[in-house]
Amino acid sequence: MDGNWWRITLVAGLAVLAGGCSSWFGEKEAPPLPGERLSVLSHAQVVEPDPDLAETEILLPPPSPTPDWPQTGGYANHAMHHIAIGDVLKEAWSVDIGTGADDEERVVAPPIVADGMVYAMDVETEVSAYRADTGAHVWSVDLTPDDEDDGHINGGLAFEAGRVFVTTGFAQVVALEAKTGKEIWRRSLDGPMRVAPTVRGGRVFVITLENKLYALNAANGETLWSYTGTAEIATLLGGASPAVDDDIVVAPFSSGDLVALRVETGRLLWTDSLVSARRTDAVSTLSQIRGRPIIDRGRVFAISHGDTMAAIDLRTGQRIWDKPIGGLESPWVAGDYLFVLTNDWELIGLSRTSGRVFWVRPLPHFEDEEDKEDPIIWTGPVLAGDRLIVAGSHGEALAVSPYDGRVLGRQELPDGVSVAPIVADGTVYVLANDASLVALR
Repeated sequence: MDGNWWRITLVAGLAVLAGGCSSWFGEKEAPPLPGERLSVLSHAQVVEPDPDLAETEILLPPPSPTPDWPQTGGYANHAMHHIAIGDVLKEAWSVDIGTGADDEERVVAPPIVADGMVYAMDVETEVSAYRADTGAHVWSVDLTPDDEDDGHINGGLAFEAGRVFVTTGFAQVVALEAKTGKEIWRRSLDGPMRVAPTVRGGRVFVITLENKLYALNAANGETLWSYTGTAEIATLLGGASPAVDDDIVVAPFSSGDLVALRVETGRLLWTDSLVSARRTDAVSTLSQIRGRPIIDRGRVFAISHGDTMAAIDLRTGQRIWDKPIGGLESPWVAGDYLFVLTNDWELIGLSRTSGRVFWVRPLPHFEDEEDKEDPIIWTGPVLAGDRLIVAGSHGEALAVSPYDGRVLGRQELPDGVSVAPIVADGTVYVLANDASLVALR
């Protein structure tokens, strides 16, 4: 690839607001199409900005350095705020991590970054490590059991204290030595895992496909406690990792239930349901929480596919606000604001305090909008350097202003993307469906 394959010109927030619709990548962004905006999903709400907030200026906290991205969602609480990256990004390196997606297997595991290394897993459960500065290959290990040869969907990766923890579609959790890839322990559970583990304080939290949460000892894989949620027959591809902050773990389930438990004992603190009472078709009955919940300053923010987004008090479980907004992707919190992709592929900016909507940016639904062909699946957002980055299954990334929702530019990717980009130490990492991992800095 050309080293200038992805060039990002960053502009300070006030300059973005004051200037014209300049492009993120040097292209002129076309004006929005005229006409009335309608939802293409029969069960989706049309989200509209709050007119009382039309003159309210969004003031984000300044970008701050983030040296690592040690697990899916960044840190264990999944609250990454506003990440610092350079004014201009270009390709630093690109590697092939193994086998990419096909008709049976999908990329669901984002890469992670810790202690100067990047770790990634391909669709056949091969985990590889690369130097973050150069992309040089350090080690690879195939975690597929000898007696398994069928297609499967993987879980994901997490790092803590010199170990990489892996959840697999073979109903196993594996701990690897981060420097060498040497297997330390392997634990079989009672169901496959399609979500990454969350690790904090010597505990590994994993959720199986049957909605059972395990807390494992990171030292040896021993079960410390478990909690059994309500099983679901039909679920969406993938899922959400638990969020952990202080002494509480918040677990999201495919049933739409959100459960808070004590980290030490597994004692239940509270439960909530993000199931919508408004169910108009078969798709809307899937109330799965597929986006990771966020724990931020004593509040839990979560969204379900079943058209419910809520802010909940971490300690008491009391709802602070809720909105009839559904989505598949994880919300992003920064300062007093939330950003989220909806079921109808609208990127919206909300108030963290009240849930009121500042702006709405509809994203393309199809590669061929005129004939409504080739649907696009979007991932993200990630807030870095005054840009909300979203990436699509059609092989294109967009940069959107967090201040007013304007599209600032677009760039082609090496292939379609199914997992959101991550950011660590001033570098943006993109894992494409063809198993190419690209570092931009």
